[in-house]
Amino acid sequence: MKKILFQTDSSLAKTGFGRNAKALLSYLYKTKKYEIVQYCCGTDYSNISLQATPWKSVGTLPSDPNERHRISQDAGQARSASYGSYLIDKVMSEEKPDFYFGVQDIWGTEFAIDKPWFNKINSVIWTTLDSLPILPSAVANAPKIKNYWIWSSFATKALNEMGHSHVKTMHGCIDTKHFYRLTDDERLNLRKNNGIEEDAFIVGFVFRNQLRKSVPNLLDGYSRWKKENNPNKKTYLLLHTHWKEGWNIHKLADEYGVDKSEILTTYVCKKCGEYEIKAYDGEDKDCRSCSSKKTQVTTSVGAGVREDQLNEVYNFMDVYCHPFTSGGQEIPIQEAKLTELVTLVTDYSCGEESCEEGSASIPLAWSEYREHQTEFKKASTCPISIASSIDTVYNMSNEESREQGRIARQWAIDNFSVEVIGKKFEEFIDNAECTNYNFEDDEDKSTTKKNNPNAFIPPIENDSEWVLTLYRDILATENHVNDDGYKTWMESLANKVPREQIEDYFRKVARDHNAKYFPEKIEDHLDKDDEGKRIVYVMPESSVDVFLSTSLLKSLNEKYPDYNLYFATKPQYFHILQGNPYIHKTIPYNTQFDSALYLEGVGDEKGFFEIAFTPHITTQRVNNYVHNCKDLIDKKRLCTF
Repeated sequence: MKKILFQTDSSLAKTGFGRNAKALLSYLYKTKKYEIVQYCCGTDYSNISLQATPWKSVGTLPSDPNERHRISQDAGQARSASYGSYLIDKVMSEEKPDFYFGVQDIWGTEFAIDKPWFNKINSVIWTTLDSLPILPSAVANAPKIKNYWIWSSFATKALNEMGHSHVKTMHGCIDTKHFYRLTDDERLNLRKNNGIEEDAFIVGFVFRNQLRKSVPNLLDGYSRWKKENNPNKKTYLLLHTHWKEGWNIHKLADEYGVDKSEILTTYVCKKCGEYEIKAYDGEDKDCRSCSSKKTQVTTSVGAGVREDQLNEVYNFMDVYCHPFTSGGQEIPIQEAKLTELVTLVTDYSCGEESCEEGSASIPLAWSEYREHQTEFKKASTCPISIASSIDTVYNMSNEESREQGRIARQWAIDNFSVEVIGKKFEEFIDNAECTNYNFEDDEDKSTTKKNNPNAFIPPIENDSEWVLTLYRDILATENHVNDDGYKTWMESLANKVPREQIEDYFRKVARDHNAKYFPEKIEDHLDKDDEGKRIVYVMPESSVDVFLSTSLLKSLNEKYPDYNLYFATKPQYFHILQGNPYIHKTIPYNTQFDSALYLEGVGDEKGFFEIAFTPHITTQRVNNYVHNCKDLIDKKRLCTF
């Protein structure tokens, strides 16, 4: 039985990646042909909720809260670990899969591409790319990825035109049995049960309230349509989203002259799970179904509706409008089509595919703008086009809209159903040769780059270039401006956080990384020919203590003239000791230097030095030298040891 490791959002998550995983892995699981392990992004490795899946599921983050806290101190490392970089080698070694599927944004899979196993087993990067020009890292990695799949043909065409002919389109899939048009009576009852006029005309939008979803353009277009056409029946905007993130919808409604009572939304009860469609009036409302107090919230990734409920939400609508700046696939468009709605879609990015001939979409015109820093081309959907398109559907006869809806549903089934996509996966897996890769031969350090905490960072004037230099030279990472870590540090600099503080943090992360993946051995820093003739002086920090310690070195050298003196301290203080004539070698401190017995040897352990001086123990670890400042110092013996 072939084994699959599928890295993506948990199939329990109400995200696009999560819902795709649920549909596809359920399909593959039911074939009983494969052993499936899902590697769930952003979830603890042993999270008990993952036991709910019929296949094995593990998280991408360590179960130890202290370890997670340490990782979270740097936004870039935390993000990479959440996608899967931190535990990927452990999971691959434990599971030994025949197939690896990295199903995420491209920056959420890059860590896997240079792993030694990546092209030794059947590996697939199945990713979303949504803007031109194509992200440079996605282009640079193309030759390294044998099986490079994109969720929409928009980016596939662009990469093919660059000469990467092996790149192909593989749509995200939908379990189509959950989405269909209800009967007319059922649709009317939904409205009646939620206090909505049976003959009202409802324009709908299902979206996560992100800035790339063009809510201002929709409100502007809806407002223009009403003012210009004066519809003769009650109209609504139904926005199925979470109101506590992203756009301030009511503020925008005031700006565009949209009556707030016309903006409906979906509330879901955190206790009973039932939903209600009504005008937005804040969060934590009382539930009419179970009478619980303050348990209703607007739907979100964390508290969302079931598929059957979402299907009903679509069935409230008369037309579906999806204006956006860019997107990898935008699954709600296909779901709306499955419920036989005419869809209005921005004709850019993955929207191009949803507007192709036979899709029964009405393309929305747009104008280009450039995203700051990334310089990506983005679409600003034209409100006039939205208004005109809404009016087109409003004036359609019932027969015409139903016919267009049937065409839309069939198009979605032919291109996005789990049966169609699942069959393609089956064919790929079944036709691929079995692999017999020995994961035990992998070493973390074979692909994990050693950081350079002591790298020289020149005084670069440009903040962006300076931050990227920190990533490149200290953390050995080719970071890019679309990364959360980069954005965090640029924001910190804008808020006047000192460069020295940021640089110190990068160096700390680098030291911690090296300590984990490249633990230094004391013997690596010792000369082979002076065994039995070594002494060590340990003072890990601070710069003042290290500097004051140099006053003792001459005395040590004179008292032990036949021994080589090693000075152990943290690398950032090496420069203080540079050129000191009494030091044989400066070596990096680690916690092993806190034990004099370990350094000198005890029992059967040989040790590394004949004598170890560890004054930092009584000055920095255990402060036992204060004595109320009443101790008497023998100045004659001060430096004699």
